[in-house]
Amino acid sequence: MMDALSVVTQLRDLASEPQNREAIVQDQGCLPGLVLFLDHKDSKVLFATLQTLRYLAESPRNINTMKNELGMMVSLKTLMERTGMTTDITDLAKEVYGVLSGQTQRQACQTPEQQKRRNKPQFFINSSNKKAKSVTLHIQGLDGADQRGVCEEALLRVKGVISFTFQMALKRCTVRIRADLPTESLATAIAATNVLSAKQVVKNENGEEVLIPLSTSGSKVEENSHLPDYLPEDESPEKELDRAVSRTGAKQDTGGSWLNTAASFLTKTFYW
Repeated sequence: MMDALSVVTQLRDLASEPQNREAIVQDQGCLPGLVLFLDHKDSKVLFATLQTLRYLAESPRNINTMKNELGMMVSLKTLMERTGMTTDITDLAKEVYGVLSGQTQRQACQTPEQQKRRNKPQFFINSSNKKAKSVTLHIQGLDGADQRGVCEEALLRVKGVISFTFQMALKRCTVRIRADLPTESLATAIAATNVLSAKQVVKNENGEEVLIPLSTSGSKVEENSHLPDYLPEDESPEKELDRAVSRTGAKQDTGGSWLNTAASFLTKTFYW
């Protein structure tokens, strides 16, 4: 049995893969469903929906379709102005709104080279949001869906975490955080799980990736205070997550089959 959080979480992970983004936007059920999720009462659903939309907006071909989707811009603007939202949700809503509303206007007066630079992926790396930064972590113990769920819960509770995505095969997590949040706070939150530990992935002067240990002793972690309770273990959508996500290099229909399921769920839920 699928629920809203399960659908949007797995849809977000599908959208994190560039080869899936245009197919998701072109599907008749997914984009309208995401718009309706922007009015959801669950902050986790809202946050995952905004992450999904930000991923989808990385494809320049998706911008106009997303911007013209009925209710998209209005819902984003309403979410930006809604009281009681965490700053992480508000900031991400503003960013998605900015990308969708500014793309066409800026390209009209830009050179092809400027447009090329503009179209580079910015969700996690080199974000246009100067108040945010991206950190790549190597997470020891990240061996499966259960450990991933533990890591997600730890990161979601850190105030200042905007979004994140996993590379399970490499045991890595790329986290987008507010510029004033110390990287050590992430390591501290992850170490608090007692089953995971994190090191930062950086490149040395030769361009080689190295792992940098992070201190977890003196870092204070400020927690989000508005997150709802997490799903019980037996209801967690992370149980089947790895089978649902299309990864780079995987066959194209891996994401497509689940996308059909998600679209069917959205259709049954919102169109009656």
